[in-house]
Amino acid sequence: MSTSTVENDAVADGHWHGSAHERKGFFTDTSICIGCKACEVACKEWNNNPQDGTFELLGSSYDNTGSLGANTWRHVAFIEQDSERIEAARESGRKLVNLGMPTIRPRSNESAGDQPLDGALGAAESGSNGAGASGGGLPSTPPMGIDLLAPGALSPSDPKDIAKLDTTPPDTADFRWLMSSDVCKHCTHAGCLDVCPTGALFRTEFDTVVVQNDVCNGCGTCVAGCPFGVIERRDDGTINTPTDRDRSASDMDVPDKNTANKCTLCYDRLLEGQEPACSQTCPTESIKFGDHEDMVDKAHTRIADLHAKGLTEARLYGANPNDGVGGTGSVFLILDEPEVYGLPPDPRVPTKDLPQMYATASMAALGMVAAAGLAFLGSRRP
Repeated sequence: MSTSTVENDAVADGHWHGSAHERKGFFTDTSICIGCKACEVACKEWNNNPQDGTFELLGSSYDNTGSLGANTWRHVAFIEQDSERIEAARESGRKLVNLGMPTIRPRSNESAGDQPLDGALGAAESGSNGAGASGGGLPSTPPMGIDLLAPGALSPSDPKDIAKLDTTPPDTADFRWLMSSDVCKHCTHAGCLDVCPTGALFRTEFDTVVVQNDVCNGCGTCVAGCPFGVIERRDDGTINTPTDRDRSASDMDVPDKNTANKCTLCYDRLLEGQEPACSQTCPTESIKFGDHEDMVDKAHTRIADLHAKGLTEARLYGANPNDGVGGTGSVFLILDEPEVYGLPPDPRVPTKDLPQMYATASMAALGMVAAAGLAFLGSRRP
């Protein structure tokens, strides 16, 4: 089991004072994210967040929101890696594996008493060669006429149930997609919380960081204090995304205008014993929610499983309690370097060095006072 952050010295800096509730957080497994943006839509609907510009795609990606911001608290990034990036990875000795898209394994018709499948699917399930099956195993795409809504048809596949199924991940030839659902990290050492001059940001009993919009004066100090670029002041509902297109949004109601906004981990839902809207909506369970300690354990188990299957470039982000933010409440499993996903490789809260800075400044001030005193005494000598 991982060590709970409530028990170490870093928690005092995180303003965690103990609670009857366990620390809550996310584990986002990007290896099973399909980029459907269901989490992004659910977040906007539940929190009544304005749209970001129009619904046109960006010129740089198959995306229309671009990044996290005041109006987009969950953002699904579509990251394209072409042959140049893949070849550069090979030259460095790394292997970028293409996971492809999730597939559906047809099951037998349970209403007919679990009769075996006929034709190509029957041959594939038995492991023999037949029409539509090459080298044994199920075909990658089920043929027409299969009832995918039959009981159990959409259940995850168990490799032990299929003879001769090759589970080795394929090497990436010249292109691959990386999907990633990003969100506020709810850091143990929260820079936005440390620098807020009005107390608008506070740490909840679930060890999450939330903005009180009725207290926020819109100064923007927290924006500079976040090492991940998550928090942002809300404008009239538009974001100047990096594109030459006209992205003026339609007229809309913009709540909490000119105040800082970010993910609250659905604090209102947590108070009612519900999980956040994004994780409840995710169809592939790429976004998992629960006690932070359990999420870190799940992340370590998952990463060990992927490494055993050959996905050696898979790594965890935010699970290290000794990093520059004391670990994050939102833990991610990513399939390449953090920079590829727009994440800082070594995040560091800007207030981390304040004690050392104060000590250095105090010594410098004392030195100046001593020098001034010596100069004054020297000037009085005859």
